[in-house]
Amino acid sequence: MVMKRKHLITSVLIPFMVIFLSPAFAQDATEIVKKADEKWNGEKSSYSEMTMKIIRPAWERTIEFKSWTLGRDYALTLITSPAKEKGQTFLKRETEMWNWMPTINRMIKLPPSMMSDGWMGSDYTNDDILKESSMVVDYTHKITDSETIDGRKCWKIEMTPKEDAAVVWGKVIRWISKDEYMMMKSEYYDEYGDLVKSEFASDVKVMDNRKIPARVEIIPADKESQKTVVIINKIRFNIDINESFFSQQNMKRVR
Repeated sequence: MVMKRKHLITSVLIPFMVIFLSPAFAQDATEIVKKADEKWNGEKSSYSEMTMKIIRPAWERTIEFKSWTLGRDYALTLITSPAKEKGQTFLKRETEMWNWMPTINRMIKLPPSMMSDGWMGSDYTNDDILKESSMVVDYTHKITDSETIDGRKCWKIEMTPKEDAAVVWGKVIRWISKDEYMMMKSEYYDEYGDLVKSEFASDVKVMDNRKIPARVEIIPADKESQKTVVIINKIRFNIDINESFFSQQNMKRVR
């Protein structure tokens, strides 16, 4: 009788242990998202140089820019090309966001309502560039599946905004690689549950001693022959930078 009971307990427990100790379920979803976010943005700070190609049915344009970040409260982006927009900067400092336009010598404060607008006419939003919302802090996370993206096994994680979070998206689904915590694919949905855009990462390279995708394509769901391609030319993580760098005065002189 004792042996039968032990056999019964073992036969019941083993399947559950296999499920919950497997890679897809043994990891905490929030911790996975946090590791992926830190890998992309740096645990403390970052500096990057990027090229953005905005592709439309009738035209294309290329923008080059530099970005500095410090935690989730500070971000500064400088346009370096083309000449028409060169010197224009964007600043996020805690809860305030600003845009300096040297051609008209004007500083503009960006209201929260503009966070969902396309940055520089691209398929990136102002929120994406200035990192107003945090995928780690402002959302709850749940592993829903395990899938392979671009040959890499990934956790499929559904992210829903917290009730008090001021965010752009109604839901985000993100595929994060199990080997290197790389964000390989993302889908962004509006408050009605409709897909707005998809994001695909590729061209994995070692940059500043960590593997990251060097190319990201953003494709709108409802606009044919339209996309934005971002290429990372250079990136450094956990640079020596402090809060004073992220000021309106520095917006006008940073190069």
